[in-house]
Parts: sequence; structure tokens; C-alpha cells
Amino acid sequence: MTLTTRRNPLAATSSMCAVLLAAFVTSAPAQEKRPFTTQDALNVATLRVQAITDDGRYLAATRATQRDRKNVDHMRFGDPTYISPSFADVLVIDTETGEERSLFDRKVQVRSFAWSPDGDLLAFFVRDEDEYFLHTYEPERNRVRKVNLKTDKPIASNSPLSWRPDGSGVVLALREKNWAEMSRQMFLDLTDGPVIVQDSRKPFLAWDVVRNQTSLMIPAIVDIRSRDVRELPAAGRIGGMHQSEDGRFITYIETKPIKTTYDRQGGAEYALKVLDLETDSVRAIKDSVEQRINLNWNSTGDRFAYALKGNVFVQSIADTAATNLTEEHRAPVSEDDSTKLSYSVMRWRPDDAQLLVRSKKGYHLLDPDTKAIELVYELPEDEDTAPTVNVVNWSPDGGHLYMTYSAKDHWERGLVRYDLSSRETTDLVKDGNLYGGWRFTKDGRKIFYNFSNGDLPNDLYMADAEFRNTTRLTDLNPWLADLALTRSELVEYLNVDGKALYGILYYPVNYDPGKQYPLVAEIYERFFNNGFNANMNLLANADFFGFRPSVDLEIGYPGESWLKGVTAGINKLIDRGLVDKDKLGVHGTSYGGYATNLLITQTNRFAAAINISGKVNIISFLGDSPKITTRNYYAAESGQDRIGATLWEQPQKYLAHSAILNADRIETPLLMLTGEGDWNVPATNQREMYYALRRLDKEVVWVHYMNAGHGAGRSSTVEDFHDHWNRIIGWYNEHFFEEGDAKVADKVSAGM
Repeated sequence: MTLTTRRNPLAATSSMCAVLLAAFVTSAPAQEKRPFTTQDALNVATLRVQAITDDGRYLAATRATQRDRKNVDHMRFGDPTYISPSFADVLVIDTETGEERSLFDRKVQVRSFAWSPDGDLLAFFVRDEDEYFLHTYEPERNRVRKVNLKTDKPIASNSPLSWRPDGSGVVLALREKNWAEMSRQMFLDLTDGPVIVQDSRKPFLAWDVVRNQTSLMIPAIVDIRSRDVRELPAAGRIGGMHQSEDGRFITYIETKPIKTTYDRQGGAEYALKVLDLETDSVRAIKDSVEQRINLNWNSTGDRFAYALKGNVFVQSIADTAATNLTEEHRAPVSEDDSTKLSYSVMRWRPDDAQLLVRSKKGYHLLDPDTKAIELVYELPEDEDTAPTVNVVNWSPDGGHLYMTYSAKDHWERGLVRYDLSSRETTDLVKDGNLYGGWRFTKDGRKIFYNFSNGDLPNDLYMADAEFRNTTRLTDLNPWLADLALTRSELVEYLNVDGKALYGILYYPVNYDPGKQYPLVAEIYERFFNNGFNANMNLLANADFFGFRPSVDLEIGYPGESWLKGVTAGINKLIDRGLVDKDKLGVHGTSYGGYATNLLITQTNRFAAAINISGKVNIISFLGDSPKITTRNYYAAESGQDRIGATLWEQPQKYLAHSAILNADRIETPLLMLTGEGDWNVPATNQREMYYALRRLDKEVVWVHYMNAGHGAGRSSTVEDFHDHWNRIIGWYNEHFFEEGDAKVADKVSAGM
């Protein structure tokens, strides 16, 4: 197979035949650089680190754009056999020389990367037609090889992938030969009929039965040299496979579904089992546990810790029961708070001698043998204003913790190192830039991270353990330097209740301090960190301010939050003289679309609004998306919708939070964008609002994309993506500017 190698990689320049957004007007500063367009939004490249060798010499990654994830068949959501398109360049970077190698001469669909223990071989899956196949890459020979397994069973599309400790082979999962045909037919039975029956006397919703098919698999060991396949006696609904350091044992969690539940608790039994590879015998370490636990394994893979109901437990694979390490340490939080401390497991010390656990008070070191506990890092009592710190690594010698750092009232972010002996913190990097994706080599000598100035896309960097030397490993989007891009600013304001909130303001690319500009708010929940945002760049190039305001959502009364928070944030910008108060727009997607529709039933301040894939009737929404089964009930009762009760306990709450019931109060022109294949918020929900507003003689346009899913045109084809954004900008221009104004756009018609 031909491979491409180059140094100092540069991303390909985007096509100049961009579809321009409607009614761009460029002033002198912007004419020096061309506008950022919908074509550019599709071409911005992002990098995902997939695997790093233990010594950090080689790094495997995938590079992709939005364009690479188009043309999804949304009508097949819920089909266990469907694999949606997601193509990428597969890269291996030599971090010592900066050499970048492309493993294929085209973009391919790949998943599950793992380096061999010695770093000499990379294993990964490549999709061909409707199946994944095992491949390896050898850096020394710069060679990719397809490993044709000696089995007639296909690799599971959600298969894990890990190397045997001795590097002789890999552990993966297969499917039964008839799995695809059976699973596909189950999907067709619920979509094509001809007769579909739902029966509450059966323990599961029919769609849950189909969904449970995806966890069926057969663990197997593949010998890389001979390609022989050894199926393991652990077939079923399994996950969480983990190998011991000596390679003798594999542990896994076996799931036994019992019934469909509506509170996301119970409904299944979980058993933790261990497979002895020398005897092929299986025994249960934990059997019939009703609550799934997250296991944190030690370095040798023969002992694990987990948290359950506020306590930390530890158990070895040889033990018959777990030991509670924290029961005697669960004192009251404080004199004023009689609640008992709850502990969660963070990680094992590299030598397995201690556990790092966290409570409301801070980070503790816990001895798994003596149960001794020590508070080593105290968290501030005022969580609302204190910086956020999260442990991301433990130094190999066990003496230091690496923590991410982020202030909560300004942009100051980075990485700090905490000395467990001296209790002193050292700032490794801390500034107004944006950092993330922290990865550390096993020996702790190299640190990999994503970096952005906050307005440009991320690139990958490498640093030494002291952060004295940093190296830029990628230059993914150099072509953006020739485009007019926005700049961001953190804005603090008080909502109606006097609570401090933050929003991110994005400036028009032609910003003139002497002018006031239209503003478009994109709403959802809370925003704080900036970062490259294609949506905001499209708005900024249309000569608008973009604004992402935060809201303080309260259980039982979420509908008030957007009125209290969004309008207060906009008032702050109007008071600063930045924004034309008569040219305000608002839109959101999904939960943000729902918020938009609720907001315009409470205020007429906006000149135009757009609901993208957002529900309008929370009552009908409970059951109008069967493929996601009970999710909508959970979301309303105890999840994101924050109603806090069932429909029958608090019907008035559901009435108050259904925009459709207050459609007569809407005076804001509304554009609605939906997708025919939306499995999350079916277009039938928004259709209710279209017919209601038309009946009430209100201005409303409904645009329905037949090839789209959740997210409307953005989730559809390339052509629909352009159409989606041209309609958004056109809608705002139409309602911001009077006839004859230089900015007025042609009227957008839904053709209905």
C-alpha cells in the first residue's frame, strides 16, 4: 500500500468556489481578506489523537472536516447494522522528527487504535462496505497490512481493541454469522411492518429489544502473525473487557436486561466476571448487581476500586467480596451541613500503593490496605467563584499531581503541578489561551495537548514535563489566515435575580467602534469558554454581533430562565453602545430551539427568531420519538428539561413549558428548520407550531429537509448545509433591514 510522508504538514486550502451567504456587505477592512463562508465551515480540519506509544515517539491521529460526515441516512437511526459515514485522513506523527505520515492515499472510515506494548505496531479497524477489518501499521517499514482473520465471523462494529501484554496479538470482539440479518430484520419489523404491535405486557419496549442487539458480541484473541482466532467462552452482552498485566486473566461485565425502566435506574443486572485464559474457566466476582459500577483498575490489572453510594470499595479478582474503605471516614461535611461526605474514585497511584479519591472537601490519599485517609488538596468552600481544578495525571514517581486549571470569572486556563509532599502548586502554563485534550506518556516525559488562542481552531502541541520546551506538531488550517474571522470577548452580567452570569460575544469582522450593529443570540444553557466557532464566524461575516449568553436554569421553572438571562445579557451590550436594540435575533438548536420558542412567547423584543430542531410541545414530545425509547420521559421528569415531576403529578408545569399553548402571544417572525429523519425531535412536533401560527395569522416559515436529521440542514447533505445557513442569514437580514436598505435580502420562501 502506498503511503505519503511529509514534514511540517499544512492543511489543504479550501476551494474558492464557496457558496456565499446572502447579502454580504464588506467594508474596507474586510476587503483585505475574503469572507468566511459556508464552504469554509465545511473545510475546517480538526485532529483527534487516537493512540500514543508509551515513550511518546509515535502518535496516531485522524484528521477530518464537517464535509467528511455528511450524507448520513438518518432514517436508519436505530438500525444496529447501520454505520453512519465518518471519513478521515489517518496519520502517524513522529514526534522526534516532526515527520507526518498518511497511512492511506484517501480518507477512510476507521476506529479503535492501539499501539503494541513495544510501540512497534499499530492496530486499528478499517471499514470496507458494511464491515470493519483489522489492520496494522509498522512505523519502521512504513507499511500498512490488512490482517485477514481465520474466521467467517465479522468483527463487531463496536468492538474493543487491546493488545495482549506480550504483544503477540490483540483482543477484539466478533459477531455471530447471522447477527446482521437478524438485527436488520428486527429494525425493519418496527419501521416497515406491515403490522407493528406494541404490548405493555412484555418486559421491554420493542425498540429497547432492538437496541440491546448492539451489545451482543463474542470476545476473541487474534494472533497477529498466524491470524488464528481463538474465541473466548464469554459470548453475550458484554463490555468493559480488561486484561491483567501477566495476560492470564480477562475480566468483563456481563449485562442481563430485565425490563424497560423510565428512571434510568435498574432494568438490568450486571455481573463482573473473570476468564482464566489458561483453563478457559469463567467465574463471577460480582453477580447480579442492579447498579452498574465504574471500575478503576490498578496497574497490574488484578485489583479494582469503585464508588457506590458515597463509599469507596476495593477488591481483587481473587476476593469473594469487596472491602469498604471509607465507611468510617464519612463524617458530616461541616458543622452547618450534617450530610455525610461522599467519596468518588479518581485513580490509583502508579505503584498501586494508594488511591486518589475526591470528596466535597477536596482530594484525599486513601490506603487500600490500612484504610488510612489523608486530605492532601483542599477545595475552596465557595465553588461558584473558585477556579476549577481537575486531576488529569499522576507523575510516575507518585510525588506530583497534574491538574487542569480554569478561572470562573475570566479567561485564565492551563495546567498546574501539585507537590504532594510540600503541598505547593507550580503553574506550568496558565494564560488566556485555550488548552485541552491533555495526554501524558507513561514515563511522564512528554505532554501532548490541544492549543488555540480562543478564536482559531485547535492545533496539537507537545511539551516536556516542566513545560520549558514546547513543540507545535500540526498546522491544520493555515488557509484561515487569509479569511476575515471574528474575535471573542467574555461578557459578565447579572440576570434578573441578580446572579452573575457570563456570555461570549463575537465581533463583526468589520467592527467599527462608532457604529451599532445587529445582534444574534445563539442560546442553549451555559457558555463560558470560547474556541473556534464556525456558526459565529458566519454571523460575524454577515456584519452581526454573535452572542452566546448563559442562563441559570431552575428545576420546575426552566422557562423563566431564558427570559431572565438572555435579555439581561443583551441589555448589558446595548448599554455599552454596541448593539442596535431594534435589530435583535435569537435562535437555537435542539434544547436551544425549544428555548427560543418559549422565549418568544414571553417577550416581543426580537425582530426575528429561528427554532432549529427544537420541540414546541413537551407533552406530545414525551412519546413522539420511539427510537430513543424512554429518553424523553426521563428528560422531562429528571433530566435536561427540568420539569422535575411526571405529567400526572404536575400537569400545569408541562402546560406552562409548551410553547404551542402560548402561540397566540408570539409576535416575533419565526423560521423553523427541521429534518425528516430527526430521531430526537421529530418534525411532527414543530409542525404543530407551524399550523398554530398560520391559524393565528402570524408570520412563520417552516423549512423541512428530507435528507436531514437532528440539526436540520446542518446534519444533511453539503447542498442542504449551504441552504440552511443562507436561509438563516437571509431571515435575519429580511427582518433587520427595511425595504431599500443595502442589506435587505430576497424573501426566503419555504414553498408552502
